[in-house]
Amino acid sequence: MILGYNRMTNETATRDALSKVPAVTLTFWIIKIAATTLGETGGDTVTMTMNLGYLVGTAIFATLLLILVAGQIAAKRFHPLLYWATIIASTTAGTTMADFADRSLGIGYPGGSILLALCVILSLTAWYRTMGSVSVDTVRSPKAELFYWITITFSQTLGTALGDWIADAGPGYGGGAILFGIALLLLFALYLWTDVSRVILFWAAFILTRPLGATLGDLFDKPVAQGGFAMSRPLASAVLGVVILLCILLLPQRAGNHPRAEA
Repeated sequence: MILGYNRMTNETATRDALSKVPAVTLTFWIIKIAATTLGETGGDTVTMTMNLGYLVGTAIFATLLLILVAGQIAAKRFHPLLYWATIIASTTAGTTMADFADRSLGIGYPGGSILLALCVILSLTAWYRTMGSVSVDTVRSPKAELFYWITITFSQTLGTALGDWIADAGPGYGGGAILFGIALLLLFALYLWTDVSRVILFWAAFILTRPLGATLGDLFDKPVAQGGFAMSRPLASAVLGVVILLCILLLPQRAGNHPRAEA
């Protein structure tokens, strides 16, 4: 019995050591929402406040994202600061890419949302066909990690376009935040009381936290006449950065020991 217990303990330790993404806990979602909000205010700071434009902003954050993804894939174990820096880079790059597609390319919020939704679907389909699963429980190899980060970046970009589309369609930034918050609560209810695939629920929640962050970020920094609080984008970004850093340092996190599910 002792030998069996030791073997299971060693297998668990090995599995967690190979996983370089965090367990999906309440801490994960708190930091994720804060990171997506920072992605909105940070991206807008560079493209609008600093007036560098969407293309230059995309080039800056996409380069940073590629460097961090390379570091994440090269890492031997889960590093919270590295992981969340990569998430922030993906959500900030997602902000500038979505704004470039929606505004500079002239396809509008609906067009951008549809295009990016197709990109997410194609990414998940390619991941599933290659690896046999899109569960975060399988993210333990460079190939799986690459699919993981590609899908995350597309989902972050989709979330930005979707958030802007809904807010612009009528509810405004505050109403949009409430709407996406309700949608996330419905997903949580499905998680608690149904047998819906946990993999599907995870990716749905991951995508929806981005437009929630987008609407919250716009709510902070947009002018009062547009339904915002007219806060300084750099100040809002700095405050969010400090909040995220404190959460990473103070709230418990561990490498992914994710529930298995078929998808």
